[in-house]
Amino acid sequence: MAIASLTKFTVPLGQGTAAQGMLMPKLKYRFRVTFLNFGISGSTTEMTKMVKTFARPTVTFEEGTIDIYNSKIKYAGKPSWGDAGLVLRDDATGQVSKLVGEQLQKQFDFMEQASARSGIDYKFQTNIEILDGGNGALAPEVLETWELYGCFLSEANYNEMDYGSSEVMEINMTIKFDNALQKPDGSGVGTNVGRTLGTVVTG
Repeated sequence: MAIASLTKFTVPLGQGTAAQGMLMPKLKYRFRVTFLNFGISGSTTEMTKMVKTFARPTVTFEEGTIDIYNSKIKYAGKPSWGDAGLVLRDDATGQVSKLVGEQLQKQFDFMEQASARSGIDYKFQTNIEILDGGNGALAPEVLETWELYGCFLSEANYNEMDYGSSEVMEINMTIKFDNALQKPDGSGVGTNVGRTLGTVVTG
């Protein structure tokens, strides 16, 4: 009886709707961030392990307005992806700060004061995976993946040092990117929903 009552821990959906418990939400701490073509050292495994926080993408649409007689009609314009913030723990071996420095150097040669010739010379890909909590012999299942394309660092903050603090040193970075998709196909952004060939702006 007590177990059966747990199916009522939800929002009532009206008459004739079967009661069911609430779906398990994704948890913030179960995630993994990987990088492709970041820096020049090759492996970014240690960097993945030193990630502290990372935000999922934010997209906004420009808004257009058509004035017509007594009314205004709004429509969606070009989309724009917001910056992604990343916080890394700065390890004592220097592997993380070395990779970050290499990536910055790819974008701009600070010694020679020379910029990269084109985006393909320095842009990288960032993958964010939401996991189910598995580990070790019980391999984690990936619940959601975001792939960020055309990434580059617009800011790298190595932060202050402080004789009065025992806190871990961190590197804060801001990533700009050209586009983002949810994987696998069909899980959200990037899903093929078909293109309606309508002619009326009001919908």
